Amino acid sequence: MHVALEFTNQKNGVRGELVGLGRSGHPLLCPVKAMIWRLKHLRLHQAPPFTPINTVFTTNITHVDTATLTQHLRQSCSSLGHTLGITPEDISIRSLRSSGAMALLCANVGTDKIRLLGHWRSDEMLQYLHVQALPFVAPLASLMVRHGFFSFIPNNRLMG
Repeated sequence: MHVALEFTNQKNGVRGELVGLGRSGHPLLCPVKAMIWRLKHLRLHQAPPFTPINTVFTTNITHVDTATLTQHLRQSCSSLGHTLGITPEDISIRSLRSSGAMALLCANVGTDKIRLLGHWRSDEMLQYLHVQALPFVAPLASLMVRHGFFSFIPNNRLMG
């Protein structure tokens, strides 16, 4: 099972692109489960079919904006961030895309696949990746020691 969202307004200026993900296998951190929860909330309140998924029905109908989401992320980070080496000021709703790219890089997913998934049209995504992330750099020293013994091919200049 997977979920796909259509983005009508993106930073890259492309409208109408679909971005999809499958199940993560995690009980809470799963895009498919998150979308099911959102749809249940909207249906519970008889929302019309084209209601934006960021609509929340409480005493008033509101659309959760990026500032509110950033505020909630930072509040969560205040509780958990120190265990991950980040501060609330380090994150925002806009950092989720680069965080996802970094997680994929740490999982040894190639940069071409990361670029495709993130809909990056250039090498711009490389500026968002943090090459000092421990899962990424931890094995590099042992790889350099194991594979660092090599010889150069002798210079074969033609005598003329």
